[in-house]
Amino acid sequence: MWFVVLGCLLSLLKLAGLTRVADWGWLWVLSPFAVAAIWWLIADAIGLTKQREADKERERVAARRERHLENMGLSFKNKRRGSTPGKPRVPTDER
Repeated sequence: MWFVVLGCLLSLLKLAGLTRVADWGWLWVLSPFAVAAIWWLIADAIGLTKQREADKERERVAARRERHLENMGLSFKNKRRGSTPGKPRVPTDER
């Protein structure tokens, strides 16, 4: 992603003609786009993209599971000492 942003920035500077980038050849200005394409090919080939997608999916499922358990009153995230696992805490009138 950073290479695409860099490529866009260099292209805009080249077209505007305001900086030293205007003197550069188009090959150098457009090279970040080629590097980005190569990076995406490598990332897809080694499974980095799929791994990130799977990690996001696992996090989403875990958050949903925790939310559902919390809504049912079965969340053991903040359980008291001495409570038995698997049983919901009984709410008390203490506030």
